[in-house]
Amino acid sequence: MTRIAPVQPPYDHDTSEQLARMMPPGAEPILLFRTFAKNLPMASAMGSWGSYELSRRLSLSMRDRELLIDRTCARCGCEYEWGVHIAFFADRVGLSTGQIASVTHGSPDDACWTDERDRLLIRAADELHDHAMINDTLHDQLVAVFTEPELLDIYMLCGWYHAISYAANAAGVDLEPGAPTFNDHQPA
Repeated sequence: MTRIAPVQPPYDHDTSEQLARMMPPGAEPILLFRTFAKNLPMASAMGSWGSYELSRRLSLSMRDRELLIDRTCARCGCEYEWGVHIAFFADRVGLSTGQIASVTHGSPDDACWTDERDRLLIRAADELHDHAMINDTLHDQLVAVFTEPELLDIYMLCGWYHAISYAANAAGVDLEPGAPTFNDHQPA
């Protein structure tokens, strides 16, 4: 249920400019960004960090990034942001139907995860979600696979998508039309 209604077109000049900066050229602004546009200074401030997290400057691969985002959003119960990322990136990063179900409802120990890197990313997202910390055993496992810049990006990416999830959930942002839902990807 929507608690903070997104801005509606026609947008005033400042809102139009902000929304254009938040979206790829020619794309209609998504509901989350239209909701954030209710506070233009906040939306503007979020722009630099958000664009970094989704850019090639991030030290993680697109697949790594999406696993962390999908797991974090699922664990936060943020069907909105999870659905946006599944719709736009799951195929691009090669997530199978079973992996989508697992990252949403399952465990890093599910049989669909054959790559240790994937399992570690899911464990990291879970550990950060559950404890706001990485335990020593997992840290040692992560250090064996990821560089220090990658570790910092893992930690900050999970934190960023906690914040996005909190805002989207609390504001009651409706699902994008046609977006997948958690129920669409139940374990087999």
